[in-house]
Amino acid sequence: MGLYKENGQRITRAEFPAAPLEDPPVRVTEDVYVSEPYGRGDGQPEGSKRFLLYPAGTIVQRSVVDRLFTTATVASITPAKGPAAGGTTITITGAHLDGVSAVTFGGSAGTDLHVRSATELAVLTPPGAAGAVTVELVDDSGTISTAKGFTYEAPAGG
Repeated sequence: MGLYKENGQRITRAEFPAAPLEDPPVRVTEDVYVSEPYGRGDGQPEGSKRFLLYPAGTIVQRSVVDRLFTTATVASITPAKGPAAGGTTITITGAHLDGVSAVTFGGSAGTDLHVRSATELAVLTPPGAAGAVTVELVDDSGTISTAKGFTYEAPAGG
């Protein structure tokens, strides 16, 4: 048995007509659930309702999976300034913050990160040099930068 083109020409293994997929399918290896908050005013925490999205073994396109991980956005950082010694607990509000795994201030990692909800997180500032720095959030979709997002203040008299 051999492989042939429509015109009868034999196809060698090296000439096999194929191209890599730009959006390859992936197999889900365990059950995946999506969570939704209960209705407004019912006092239940977000994520209390869960629905099966993909049972194990489901085949989906990579682009479909990628769309499930929405990039975080920053609406505000408060307070916007603090001492150069660090130690200021700041609150970041925005959207899709529940996937944030790290926050940096001018390249230095913040500590004691607490993701309170999909719209709010708190983090402790590290020490830094006086001046405005870029605040970066790392989430499942990449890095989100807020230029001059926090300002370190020089100590009084120094």
